[in-house]
Amino acid sequence: MQVVITAPGTYSIVSGASPEPGAVYNLEDAAKGSSAQGRAFHALMQEYFRTGLHSYPAKSFTEFRDYIKRDLGAGFESFVYASTEGVKKVATREEIPPEYNNKKYAMGRLKSYADYTKKERRESLDRLIAEMIEAGVNSPKFAEIMQGMGQ
Repeated sequence: MQVVITAPGTYSIVSGASPEPGAVYNLEDAAKGSSAQGRAFHALMQEYFRTGLHSYPAKSFTEFRDYIKRDLGAGFESFVYASTEGVKKVATREEIPPEYNNKKYAMGRLKSYADYTKKERRESLDRLIAEMIEAGVNSPKFAEIMQGMGQ
């Protein structure tokens, strides 16, 4: 069901059945994507890591998750670099002066999945699924997750 809040305490149904009186519903902002997308993304990452069919040099799931968010997700939300004038924060890697734009002086801050837009969530899921299929992930758990997503 999709509803639009029209005023405090009132709503209009956009699609789906009417809410049942007495039932409790959790509302999510449709523009941000759903918590179901987040659960699917994390379940897929866990299964991909568990199968060992990936080529990332991660020794833990946390490291693996960061590689996935960097390569298949929304990437970095900001960067910091250490210069002779102190630590500086910039929005893009291109803003880092060339003499500091290396692993010794600069690092990025990955965007949290909770802050992904609906489009970023959808594209990240699509890229992750495509890479998993290409890597040969074909486990019962992968099939179960895909079935739960309606794929």
